[in-house]
Amino acid sequence: MTRKIIFILLILTTALVWGGMVPFAEAISLPSIQLGMDDVEDPEKVSSALQILFLLTILTLAPSILILTTSFARIIIVLSFLRQAMGTQQTPPTQILIGLGLFLTLFVMGPTWTEINEKALQPFLNEEISQTDALKKAEMPLKEFMLRQTREKDLSLFIEISGENPTTNEDIDIRSLIPAFIISELKTAFQIGFLIYIPFLILDMVVASILLSMGMMMLPPVLISLPFKLMLFVMVDGWYLTVGSLMRSFGG
Repeated sequence: MTRKIIFILLILTTALVWGGMVPFAEAISLPSIQLGMDDVEDPEKVSSALQILFLLTILTLAPSILILTTSFARIIIVLSFLRQAMGTQQTPPTQILIGLGLFLTLFVMGPTWTEINEKALQPFLNEEISQTDALKKAEMPLKEFMLRQTREKDLSLFIEISGENPTTNEDIDIRSLIPAFIISELKTAFQIGFLIYIPFLILDMVVASILLSMGMMMLPPVLISLPFKLMLFVMVDGWYLTVGSLMRSFGG
């Protein structure tokens, strides 16, 4: 008897729910989605759409372009080496290092971007030159900056691989220049980072030797050397020396 009652209640509940859902489903009208391609009689509409697509693509790749074609990579790598050499873990925070790297990049790239603005961007906005000419004029100051920071050995590698035979700097393809510039920046940043590591490493070795001679082998040397590292860094005005050396390294 109990099973029959439960079965009847289940049927009634299902009927009530289904009956309430049917009007609700009938009240909602789902939109129809159609995909298609129409013929365009005005070529300017196609050109504008392609320009918008190209602009969105450039904006997506903007961080990579900023990192790989400016001084930002060298600066942020050296600052990261400095933080690791001091052993301060997350101090200064990553956001501060990135912010400092961005402002130093603005300082270093200022003359280059000013030249691009005067020779390419402003004439293009004033409709004095075409978009193609603007891109060519904007490319030259950036290539000049990268060529000053790129080693001939690295540049020759990619020119040889690409099979090009440029006679002047203007003939060098930027597709060969950018990777050569990147590996040159990495090498320079690691060289500066090595020089930064040396004094802190010596201090760690001295503290470790003192602790070992005192029989305090269970005490981490880094824990004792950290205050001395900070004191040494402050006494020699480390931020001034590091940032000054970084800025002078771009003078060549």
